[in-house]
Amino acid sequence: MAPNNAERTYIMVKPDGVQRGLVGNIIARFESRGFKLIALKLVHATPEHLELHYADLKGKPFFPGLIKYMASGPVVAMVWEGLDAVKTGRSMLGATNPLASAPGTIRGDFALAVGRNICHGSDSVENAEKEIKLWFPEGVVQYEHNQAAWIFE
Repeated sequence: MAPNNAERTYIMVKPDGVQRGLVGNIIARFESRGFKLIALKLVHATPEHLELHYADLKGKPFFPGLIKYMASGPVVAMVWEGLDAVKTGRSMLGATNPLASAPGTIRGDFALAVGRNICHGSDSVENAEKEIKLWFPEGVVQYEHNQAAWIFE
């Protein structure tokens, strides 16, 4: 499959990242990499909304604690568009366990604990589209990214 410049991914700064003032740094990393921001909002999600988002984890022993934690403060919901956005976005975040994340990744630079790992990133194109619909039912903004000619071949 050829790379897709218009692939979209859902990235969420979790409550620990918001509380620690890392939102600007995370946005800057995605912008610097060449991704186009097409949706952004600060949300204090309800447990019900978070249960929909994390439905695949329901039944896991950590699920109740995850929902309680994620509902404990606001998150920053974002949609980024660009070349292989899902795979590259995950790579930029680093491993789920921050202790296994390389320096230079968001988790490798800022986190120590799995339960406080700063960000969520979509793990597949299909899940990205589901997450985007869940968090941005109003849709996203499309516009011409004037730098695109300098970023993509």
